[in-house]
Amino acid sequence: MMLQWVRSLAFSFFMYAAMFGYAFLFFPFAVFSREWAYRACHAWCSLVIRTACRMVDLKVEVRGDPPVGDVLIAAKHQSFFDIIVIFHSVRRAKFIMKRELLFAPVLGQYALRIGCIPVARGKRRDAIRNMKRRVDRKGSDMGQLIIYPQGTRVAPGAWKPYKVGTGVLYEQLGKPCVPVATNVGFFWPKRKVLRKPGTAVVEFLDPIPPGLAIAEFMETLEERVEARSDALLDEAREAS
Repeated sequence: MMLQWVRSLAFSFFMYAAMFGYAFLFFPFAVFSREWAYRACHAWCSLVIRTACRMVDLKVEVRGDPPVGDVLIAAKHQSFFDIIVIFHSVRRAKFIMKRELLFAPVLGQYALRIGCIPVARGKRRDAIRNMKRRVDRKGSDMGQLIIYPQGTRVAPGAWKPYKVGTGVLYEQLGKPCVPVATNVGFFWPKRKVLRKPGTAVVEFLDPIPPGLAIAEFMETLEERVEARSDALLDEAREAS
């Protein structure tokens, strides 16, 4: 266990050092081209996924069909690693993200460059209004818009209510919504150094077609994501 902890610490240092290194390397190109900003982010995500396998024996399995067109992705969020895996799995990802991340070195600048949408936390009505306005500005450059319906990281097996903002976006966009389940948090816990060996799964589920009422959509989304994430957690526990 101590050796795994040391490897995990070394991996964390490498991951963040590589983030700054890639950001510096790609900066002259990314500042003028969104495509190059995407290339930088995908290259870094690929490096992190490969290095996690080599340094801490944490493998990744992506199940289902990652979407390629304009679509809303509503994902279970358990750790920083599921962000990396989901982003790497689709071509033109953009996140609905909390505004505080804009001030994170490197991460915030590249997030803005690829078109992520920052939303200030606070009054729910104001947050939803701001989110809708920013999404409207994207027009045809939507890509794969990723939102975390629970609004924050939630430990595997724990429950936190799903926020109606996801339903509002679903209704506004008139696009399919692809739910995403995961067990990543079992291997990469929130605010802990230790990375457990095993196979972390991110699973793209069948799309929810547009046109449902918000209440029906939210119920369907939560049922699918929670049920499948719980099943993946059981799978991870049995394999460990």
